Amino acid sequence: MPAAPSALPMIRGEALDFYLSRGYYRMQQNLFTCDFVPFDGRVYTAHWLRLNVAGVGWGAEQRRLLRRNAHLTTVIRPFRPNAGYEELYARYRQSISFDASPTVEEVLLGGEEHNAFNTQVMEVYEGPKLIAAGIFDYGARTLAGIVNFYDPAYRRHSLGKYLMLLKIEHARQLALDYYYPGYVLHDYPKFDYKLFPSLEAAEVYDSVRGRWLPFAWATVAAHSAELLAEWLPEELREKYSQ
Repeated sequence: MPAAPSALPMIRGEALDFYLSRGYYRMQQNLFTCDFVPFDGRVYTAHWLRLNVAGVGWGAEQRRLLRRNAHLTTVIRPFRPNAGYEELYARYRQSISFDASPTVEEVLLGGEEHNAFNTQVMEVYEGPKLIAAGIFDYGARTLAGIVNFYDPAYRRHSLGKYLMLLKIEHARQLALDYYYPGYVLHDYPKFDYKLFPSLEAAEVYDSVRGRWLPFAWATVAAHSAELLAEWLPEELREKYSQ
């Protein structure tokens, strides 16, 4: 279900906060939501996440990652497309095992010249070398993480997870309320890394009743079963719920 704001000069921060709170998310220059995602011939249920920034506390694994990368330098600036990001993204894309848009420009702009969102980029450097970039949008009281990419030679630094921690810390410094990382899928663990920063601070959206609940896998399973029963045709339920 899309909400298409591309005719507007800018999405106001309060408007982005509202749509994020209703389970919408950015796709290029649009806002969309979904309850189902197809992968490998099967339909999975999607469950939108947010983290209560004030409730995030780093555990041992998160503190260890922050210490490991403490020598790296971070710069935040307004996002502007450039060849450096595209070259880094191309190397990152060659190293991953899942489908991804061919370019950063395609991820964010989709051929449009004007960016309707307040988009920033968090650059991570080792010395003078750009090794990772994390792109995010500001709302008025929220921060939405859009995409992270990094030099595959630095895989042991877990830079995707590291950028999530940095974005949350940035949101905390700005006294924002929520960080939105996207969705997880029921019974499809490839997206579970979005819970890495803090399971205790995570909330999951109940799209049937329009409310946020404390995250638990049992809650996700119950929501998934309800979505399948309500929206999937009866002749497909058994096939796609296995």
